[in-house]
Amino acid sequence: MFRFLCTIFFVMLHIELALLSASAQSLSQNPSPMVESTRPHLRIDPPVADGNREALTVGTFFVPGNFGGSEFVPIVVQFHGAFWLGEHYVSILMPEAVLVSVQLGPGSRVYNDVFEHPMVFTTMIKEVNEALAWVTNGYSRGGRIFLSSFSAGYGATRAILRNPEHYDRVDGILLADGLHASYVDGSSPPRLGDAAPEVISEDLDVFVRFARDAASGRKRMWVTHSEVFPGTYASTTETADYLLEQLDLRRTAVLVEGPNGMQQLSKVQQNNFYLDGFAGNSAPDHLDHSFALGEWLLRARSWLRSRR
Repeated sequence: MFRFLCTIFFVMLHIELALLSASAQSLSQNPSPMVESTRPHLRIDPPVADGNREALTVGTFFVPGNFGGSEFVPIVVQFHGAFWLGEHYVSILMPEAVLVSVQLGPGSRVYNDVFEHPMVFTTMIKEVNEALAWVTNGYSRGGRIFLSSFSAGYGATRAILRNPEHYDRVDGILLADGLHASYVDGSSPPRLGDAAPEVISEDLDVFVRFARDAASGRKRMWVTHSEVFPGTYASTTETADYLLEQLDLRRTAVLVEGPNGMQQLSKVQQNNFYLDGFAGNSAPDHLDHSFALGEWLLRARSWLRSRR
């Protein structure tokens, strides 16, 4: 049954990648290559992580089989991407954490529409704490909250952060090749010289605020992007540039191998704000950012383990 579900997942994922999240802004986009053979794109077979799962009102709660338990337990919430990938990496890298996987389908709008209702995230964290209390006989409760989103999953992260109470409660976020915005002039704006079209600032305001808080040490934020160019809405490169402009930060050019053989071209770090730019404009390049989840969790591990 698990293999069958994984097969269905990959079929759905490749359908989505055929459009490269075309519905992320409810607009069509320019096609991107579906095949890229310049370098290997390393993948792992779907593993079955040992642990216990429980359906929440929204999402699936996962406790690793080797869960040790502590007074404050890191909560990782994974939006979009393969559920088994999150379970696998949490199990081997952070068995003292718990995971909530949320897979709502293609496009950022479905994630936004669900989580724009504040009670959805409130209920999720309440249910996680209830499950933790049951697993540990009341010893453990939720510690740091880390929202990890790939591709269209950013719609949920943005909706959650727009609520002031949730913004205060969330400690860190990851946007893995998944931060988009609409253009002010619509889906086919003019491009004059090297200037990118203006984006709708309201689409990114809460991420700018979070980035500032991370750059000042109050939050933690990881942003990764490829060179995929949708054309009809802002690419992750353009939104990354927008964040940097608002924070008055500049990229450092690098040429190093990243996770899964990815080619990193640039990086930025200011206190707890991290932004990494990678080469590639194909669907496999985009999907690499999902399969690199282990690398992103590894970077956040020591921080997540600390007490609130």
